[in-house]
Amino acid sequence: MDLIFFDLDGTLLNSQSQISTFTKETLLLLGQKEIAFTVATGRTMLSAKSILEGHKFVLPHIYNNGVTVWDPKNLELTLDNVLSDDETHHIIEVALAHGIAPFVNVISEELDQKQHQHMVFYPEPQHEVEKELVNKYFKRTDATLLPLSSLPQNSQVTNISMIADAAIIDMMWLKIKGHDNLVAYSGPALEGKQYKWMDVHHCLANKGTAVHNLKTKLGAQNVICFGDSDNDKSMFALADESYAPANAQSDIKQSATAVIGHNHEDGIAHFLRERFSL
Repeated sequence: MDLIFFDLDGTLLNSQSQISTFTKETLLLLGQKEIAFTVATGRTMLSAKSILEGHKFVLPHIYNNGVTVWDPKNLELTLDNVLSDDETHHIIEVALAHGIAPFVNVISEELDQKQHQHMVFYPEPQHEVEKELVNKYFKRTDATLLPLSSLPQNSQVTNISMIADAAIIDMMWLKIKGHDNLVAYSGPALEGKQYKWMDVHHCLANKGTAVHNLKTKLGAQNVICFGDSDNDKSMFALADESYAPANAQSDIKQSATAVIGHNHEDGIAHFLRERFSL
């Protein structure tokens, strides 16, 4: 059994952060051949929901770099390595000290895993790019938006995200990466070249562990991974085959089985059609 894992941004998605028509048709062809596939992304369930709808990702999805696993068939949610109160407060303090709004992503803990609530806690945004993020993104999702001051103790914090001028994000990244229990990923923001995003979660959470768990659960023999960034290294390390698009970071290309086409040019879809004779 082949089991394929797709990173989203910079990999399966195009320049508009969408699954193109050609890629959609390729996924349908994979399904017709009964080739198993799913996602392993740094995105939250909220940010990926509209992208994945209608594309028949029926196997469990890996979100937040492995913190969150959602099984759409059985409607089951699994959380692993959420942030502690101390870790959460440290990240918040670093952000506020730099005048940046931390967006604290929380999934409520329900007795019935089939019922869960997404909440985003944040302070009053001070920068236009933060206000734009709230108005154009968060308010259009199913998340409950709440003031940071109301964040309860012992919340199930999956990750904390920020957006700001690139130089500020770089400074905060240096502060946060010095913490033993935290890992921070950063990259250019869609809102403009002068901005960067940063996402922080527990260092024990990674795509590789979640991929391994799902491989074992499904009894797959051959794991194939596609990714473009440093948060994909852990799943590349255990994959039987790993492929990086032409736009990937140089170190990811070096660790990949092969480098394939650019994500803006449906590189993954073209590769899959050849690899599986679709």
